[in-house]
Amino acid sequence: MPNTNNEKKRVAVLGSTGSIGTQTLEVISKHPDQFEVEVLTANNQIGKLVQQCRTFLPNTVVIGNKDKYHQLQEALKDLPIKVYAGDQAIAQVVEMGTVDIVLTAMVGFAGLLPTINAIKAGKVIALANKETLVVAGDIITELAAKNRIPILPVDSEHSAIFQCLAGEFHNPIEKIYLTASGGPFRGKNTAFLSNVTPEQALNHPNWEMGNKITIDSASMMNKGLEVIEARWLFGLKPEQIDVIVHPQSIVHSIVQFTDGSMKAQMGLPDMRLPIQYALTYPDRFTSDFPRFNFMDYPNLSFEKPDRQTFRNLSIAYDAMHTGGNMPCIMNAANEVAVEGFLHNSIGFLQMSDIIEKTMAKVSFVQKPSIDDYFKTDTEARRIAQGLIGM
Repeated sequence: MPNTNNEKKRVAVLGSTGSIGTQTLEVISKHPDQFEVEVLTANNQIGKLVQQCRTFLPNTVVIGNKDKYHQLQEALKDLPIKVYAGDQAIAQVVEMGTVDIVLTAMVGFAGLLPTINAIKAGKVIALANKETLVVAGDIITELAAKNRIPILPVDSEHSAIFQCLAGEFHNPIEKIYLTASGGPFRGKNTAFLSNVTPEQALNHPNWEMGNKITIDSASMMNKGLEVIEARWLFGLKPEQIDVIVHPQSIVHSIVQFTDGSMKAQMGLPDMRLPIQYALTYPDRFTSDFPRFNFMDYPNLSFEKPDRQTFRNLSIAYDAMHTGGNMPCIMNAANEVAVEGFLHNSIGFLQMSDIIEKTMAKVSFVQKPSIDDYFKTDTEARRIAQGLIGM
């Protein structure tokens, strides 16, 4: 039910030119009486950012790449929009008093500091940047609890769990099942995977996502990251989180309660739905998104993930069990490995090798501080890049 007090939610979209960012702006555009774009940030895509600024007229815009500051400033000089540049500016802009909700759609470790600052500034977090909780879930969840700030999940799987828990937050969870499509290489063996190209890996059967997330999906690392994220979002133990492959991507995830009852959230694979739910929670707004028809999907299938071939899922579970800064090490090494694969510096299967070797080499810290996480990220990237020869 839309709010009727004429107060619009003012939204900061971090990573507005990416897949999640552009779909967020599409959702906002459908409800102009409910939302106002206050801040837009991007890293490099200046043409798209300028177009978004002209459409949504935000108060402030930030380009992460400082080299493009003057180009952006020149392109927007006829508009009353404040223009800034650099990672520090992105981390600071979320603290603006005119921002109500921060949707973090930035990719990777870069989303951590802006999220921390937004929580400290009392902003509601709509979290699409899973790496934030993977890297520093202990610090983020403690900080959010201390400041009484809700973290509303945007990932389709975590949104599904969140929706299944509506009205059930007082009931203990026995187990959750995160569903995975299996990506473009489901059922393939290592002989096939040793020769796949970035172009093949970027051809996801069900979802349209950015390059990094699409490669993570193909390697099952995306599901590994989601497992760790779910642990922190829902306060679970590693053994309470399972993954099942569901090629149709209709059942987005399942909650099993202690009485044996199970709830699933279903729908067509469309990221606009979980984005809208995060922005409008606890209400549901009417949408014109395509509707699911059972007759179009007479058979929904489920199978176990192949953890031997797709080792990244097991690597993520190992990192979660080890705890400390190990998930941070894994995440940094994965970001470097994905970049290496996209630039044809390493093969598809070598990504897992790079991650494992990096995890074995970086200094382990059992109870890391936020500074430790930043040092860990730097060290892990340096070691992973050295292994690749970048």
